[in-house]
Amino acid sequence: MRTPTFSPMRLRAAAAALLAPVLLGGCDLVVMNPSGDVARQQAHLILWSTGLMLLIIIPVMVLTVLFAWKYRHGNEDAEYAPDWDHSTGLELIIWSAPLMIIIALGALTWISTHSLDPYRPLARIEPGKMLAKNAKPLEIQVVSLDWKWLFIYPEQGIATVNELVLPMNRQVRFRITSSSVMNTFYVPAMAGMIYSMPGMETRLHAVLNKPGRFDGFSANYSGAGFSDMHFTVDSMDDAGFAKWASEARAAQKRLDLPTYVQLEKPSEKVPAIRYASVAPELFDRIVGMCTKPGETCMQATMMQDGSKDPRRASGHGTPVNNGGHMRGSEAKGALLKEPEEKGSSPHRNAPRGAAPGSSEPGSQANRSMTSIDPLPAIFAGRAAARS
Repeated sequence: MRTPTFSPMRLRAAAAALLAPVLLGGCDLVVMNPSGDVARQQAHLILWSTGLMLLIIIPVMVLTVLFAWKYRHGNEDAEYAPDWDHSTGLELIIWSAPLMIIIALGALTWISTHSLDPYRPLARIEPGKMLAKNAKPLEIQVVSLDWKWLFIYPEQGIATVNELVLPMNRQVRFRITSSSVMNTFYVPAMAGMIYSMPGMETRLHAVLNKPGRFDGFSANYSGAGFSDMHFTVDSMDDAGFAKWASEARAAQKRLDLPTYVQLEKPSEKVPAIRYASVAPELFDRIVGMCTKPGETCMQATMMQDGSKDPRRASGHGTPVNNGGHMRGSEAKGALLKEPEEKGSSPHRNAPRGAAPGSSEPGSQANRSMTSIDPLPAIFAGRAAARS
């Protein structure tokens, strides 16, 4: 009997396959095992979505093997029905199961899209611990540069490069922009990735619930130094954060406008830098693309253009952001409002009583074919003017 032989290549491949579970056992799949509540909810969403889809995929794969085995060429006991073409029960199973799963996925996606909206303030710090209404979030302004990250702490009056430090179990509101090209701010242990774009501001609300050091990076290719566009993220208790902020205020460097202009020039593998002070409204000037002397901020340009609009003289076309502040309007959308802040207004589909002329055939009240109640004053006045 001939003894089978195996090439060294096959032996190495077999050994790698056998050792793979052992080698991967030491990996920390941070996306599925994060340290922040937002990222953990996103991981649960992935698991639920995958589980719902497997409810269809696994039965289909199993039935494929069973049908192939049952109706194989050599099985003479299999039922032979050449004229079969329809089964109502089978059709119901085939269509109802995927339909129910799609409905469940749709509901799950809709709820998660609103509850995990990065612009929406957090409702809880961790499972079972709701966020107090008067809890003030820590604001951090994030700027992606070529090829490094700038973090501004307006409350503490400091700034850092490639070093992000957060207090544990406190909501953080990130305001994110870019100085040149599009990038992506991503800390897998904390939350999902958010784009940073020049001349625009995006936001992210997140929290870290565990102490430790984590990785942050750009997940969007932005040029030659993209591969080294990493930063460290340290999560610590309130006392540790206060001590770190105090040490940063003792730094020698100051981030004024001339220093920022030099900092935003392309550079690679930049070590962590701390600044003891920051120029006033630096982040707003970066968003407005007016950090260099003589440059007009984009917000001011838009306000000037709006003031020249001839429609404003007639009361039409008034811009929404008509405030004097560089950042424009700070109006809150419906998702950001508390229930008691939301009101209601009359609308045309609200329930009404019987039509005015329903009991009087020939009444003038029956001549309106568009509404059963009088038009609002503003529309009634225009209608009278046209007639």
